[in-house]
Amino acid sequence: MSEVVEVKMVVPHNQPMVGLLGQEDRFLKMVEDAFGCRIVARGNEIDIKGDARETDSCTHLFEELIELLEEGLVITTENLAIAIDMVRRGEELQPTEVFKEAVLTARGKIIRPKTVGQKKYVEMMRSATIVFSIGPAGTGKTYLALAYAVQCLLDKRVNRLILTRPAVEAGEKLGFLPGDLYQKVDPYLRPLYDALYEMLSADKFHRMMDQGIIEVAPLAFMRGRTLNDSFIILDEAQNTSPEQMKMFLTRLGFGSRAVITGDVTQIDLPKEMQSGLRVVRDILRDIDGVSFATLDASDVVRHKIVQQIVEAYKDYETRREPGTPGR
Repeated sequence: MSEVVEVKMVVPHNQPMVGLLGQEDRFLKMVEDAFGCRIVARGNEIDIKGDARETDSCTHLFEELIELLEEGLVITTENLAIAIDMVRRGEELQPTEVFKEAVLTARGKIIRPKTVGQKKYVEMMRSATIVFSIGPAGTGKTYLALAYAVQCLLDKRVNRLILTRPAVEAGEKLGFLPGDLYQKVDPYLRPLYDALYEMLSADKFHRMMDQGIIEVAPLAFMRGRTLNDSFIILDEAQNTSPEQMKMFLTRLGFGSRAVITGDVTQIDLPKEMQSGLRVVRDILRDIDGVSFATLDASDVVRHKIVQQIVEAYKDYETRREPGTPGR
């Protein structure tokens, strides 16, 4: 039978207990359910009783949460659930190390990584010239790349921000579509616009577009260019061919850096065409200055059910017999 222990914690008086325990003890109940401990709060004291290992983890979690509160961060059901998962899995990085990282500070808000995988991804962007971020939907691949790129632009570490995507559905033959260049590719680039509106405001974004500081264009328009002093993001890179990937990577000029994001489980290319994102790791793995961030279901920061959907699809693909049609 497991040893039962009891731990008493004292919360600093400068921290309101409601911030730690939640309205009507909502956060306390989440922690109780996660660790199977009995938790009782009286005044500024918290009593934790349960299995020795679980009680130790629970105590550690509260210590991390108190430190986050002292740093001015607000605990929510979302970041609490992520912190609980991190402590339960025994991650090498602690919640305080992840949540205190600031990727972008703009318009009165701070954008931070929310998982260990995202934290490592941000660290790669800070140190490498080219970063590949590969993972399922909802892991923050594009959003964090945009946030870091905008911060580099605001800090004048680069002079331009260039965003590109392969317009697979239009076969990149955009001349048949009505309107000017931006109207033609608008459906493919809309998710990037939405994120930038949030980070910069729509007015500032369009002003920087007019000045050429921000450029949004389909991948086909990158051919033949040399991009200096720029932060370049290639989104939905799973829909590039190996030739397109090589073309994009060789556009990089002096003072530039690039982030390439994609999900190799959502390839829209014709079945006979290989994805450039699938083969690029084998080609570039030994080059200094190139890093690969692999995100997975544990990095999904959308609704909890999205993590379960990602895992279910992963299990399905694993169970499929060799020779089954499709990729």
